[in-house]
Amino acid sequence: MMSRVLTTLKEVFGYSSFRGQQAEIITHVTSGHDCVVLMPTGGGKSLCYQIPALMRNGVAIIISPLIGLMQNQVVTLCKRGARAAYLNSSLSQLETSNIEHNLLAGTYDLLYVAPERLLTPRFLHLMQRIQLALFAIDEVHCVSQWGHDFRPEYMQLSILHERFPNVPPIALTATADPITCAEIIQRLHPGHARLFVSSFDRPNVHYRIIEKTNGRAQLLKFICTEHA
Repeated sequence: MMSRVLTTLKEVFGYSSFRGQQAEIITHVTSGHDCVVLMPTGGGKSLCYQIPALMRNGVAIIISPLIGLMQNQVVTLCKRGARAAYLNSSLSQLETSNIEHNLLAGTYDLLYVAPERLLTPRFLHLMQRIQLALFAIDEVHCVSQWGHDFRPEYMQLSILHERFPNVPPIALTATADPITCAEIIQRLHPGHARLFVSSFDRPNVHYRIIEKTNGRAQLLKFICTEHA
């Protein structure tokens, strides 16, 4: 499997090696297992579900709360030759119908949807009529008690495990303490999800604290001298 994974990584995404726990997560998900991934922004979370989506049979359903992010990812994936699309409120009724038709025809490897659409009876019925490769739940901290006010539909995503128990879910976030991780696992992966926690050390990011005297002047000096 690792040989196929590395071939996909290089031919589709243009990388020759993985970073951190990416390879272990990808093989875990591709093998059909559940997991929760806690990885800092910029750590390469997207590859952890995009590569399994390309390797497993069926279409991967990517649940994302951010329209702009899903659109950017779909454009990038299509440029790389992947068969990807999204369904969100930016589309016309005709565009939505065309994508639903293509979904039933097996056209896509990845389909990005907002949680609100995922939970509609229409879309749940659509998913029952197709082969599903996996579920990827991005920004999964919204499932927790402290995050659900942002997108309350996340609290209802346990329906995926109830209706599609044989479809592996991968839940991803950059923001979760141990209590939140336990809550995510309890809600979405009852009893058997593996937790992957990457280092949050970002060698390209550092903090420097100085006393504020004249904020605008100090900011201007900082920009001109260090980031012209």
